[in-house]
Amino acid sequence: MKVTEHLKNAQNTVISFEILPPLKGKGIQSLYNHLDPLMEYKPSFINVTYHRSEHVFKKMGDGNFKKVVVRKRPGTESICAAIMNKYNVDTVPHLICGGFDVNETEDALINLHYLGIDNVLVLRGDAAKNETNFEPEPGGHQYAIDLLKQVQNLNSGLYLEEDLKNTTSTKFCIGVAGYPEKHFEAPNMDTDLQFLKQKVDAGADYIVTQMFFDNAKFFAFVDACRAIGINVPIIPGLKPVYNKKQLTILPKVFHIDLPTDLSSEIIKCKNDEDVEKVGAEWLLHQSRDLKNAGVEALHYYTLGKPNLIANVVKQLL
Repeated sequence: MKVTEHLKNAQNTVISFEILPPLKGKGIQSLYNHLDPLMEYKPSFINVTYHRSEHVFKKMGDGNFKKVVVRKRPGTESICAAIMNKYNVDTVPHLICGGFDVNETEDALINLHYLGIDNVLVLRGDAAKNETNFEPEPGGHQYAIDLLKQVQNLNSGLYLEEDLKNTTSTKFCIGVAGYPEKHFEAPNMDTDLQFLKQKVDAGADYIVTQMFFDNAKFFAFVDACRAIGINVPIIPGLKPVYNKKQLTILPKVFHIDLPTDLSSEIIKCKNDEDVEKVGAEWLLHQSRDLKNAGVEALHYYTLGKPNLIANVVKQLL
């Protein structure tokens, strides 16, 4: 089922979770162990992140270095299929520009279509670790809107090989990212919103936001979107703070602010166990406030803390 259908048909607030594929060398059971505490709360869908290949230099026996391609978290497509098979829940694979050319992207979309997956979340993706700025793969997409247009072409039966006849159209529901505190590369919020509107006008069906810790910023973002004609569903993305390091890591990596009340309480904590309690309380407060305001869905970034998220959702429901 498509994400938009879940939202339309829901009797209560839709709950969804986001997970990482296991690191290469780890088995699928590690993923099931992560998901098992969450499945009790009947999520409508599970997002699975996608990870690019990167070039690293490996030292050889003769002392020279060899450039090799490494992808640390492969398997997004097959993980989505495994989750659907084991838990009977819809999945949303992420699809990114970085590290993939248009032909590889089309093949991935065909695989997803064969697997009966109805949704994709289209993202540009981050720059590679050895890059200062994002650089597309040769023959790949520079921007998320270009990737979105490729998905829309397949939804219209238009493949890269133009001479194909009697093609099958895909039916992907397409999500895109939104930034309540502005994408860090955008010159200002108005410009960022215009870029988002271009993606919606090009066929995006819904928006899921970057994490935020101040609900007022989310509500202001939604109002600003509606004011310029963005009328698709906007799903808030939520994440707990669970250690003191995140006071500096989250603003640096994700370009977001932590409210003074939250950061002050974390600074008072004697250890990370105390931080986790503060983070859980804050997340529960955020969730209740959003739910009471009539937000139709809550999307939780579960990375590393499924039990914390499960306990919050248990209290929320």
